[in-house]
Amino acid sequence: MQVILMEKMANLGQLGDVVKVKNGYARNFLIPQGKAKRATEGNVAEFAVRRAELEAAEAAKLADAQARGEKLNGLTVQIVQKAGVDGKLFGSVTNADIVAALAQQGFEVEKSQVRMPEGHLKQIGDYPISVGLHTDVAVSITVSVLGEH
Repeated sequence: MQVILMEKMANLGQLGDVVKVKNGYARNFLIPQGKAKRATEGNVAEFAVRRAELEAAEAAKLADAQARGEKLNGLTVQIVQKAGVDGKLFGSVTNADIVAALAQQGFEVEKSQVRMPEGHLKQIGDYPISVGLHTDVAVSITVSVLGEH
């Protein structure tokens, strides 16, 4: 299916690009979330008229993400979990736990923005975690997992 991207998408394209994607991806994800529209003649013409407005909105999102990223970069978040004597946690620290800890410190981050490439944290220690605030803005924070007996 041919779609027009309404915002920049990683691994897909820039704002305004007409790309071919699988039907299910367009129908179930891109179109319902407002990230793309079908590439019909009417939508292409409408996009051409609204292009400057959409680019300004995208630039404002990027500037907001950069400002939030400057405050968040290098931050250390402490999370206390029950742990055994060997330092292994009962359970694990997930991205939801990190979002909750950031919210307590006054930072609004979505669960999907916390990137944990090695998976959930299962040991006591300090871990570098990436937070993707925008497709172009990713900041690094440190999650310090402390154990309680």
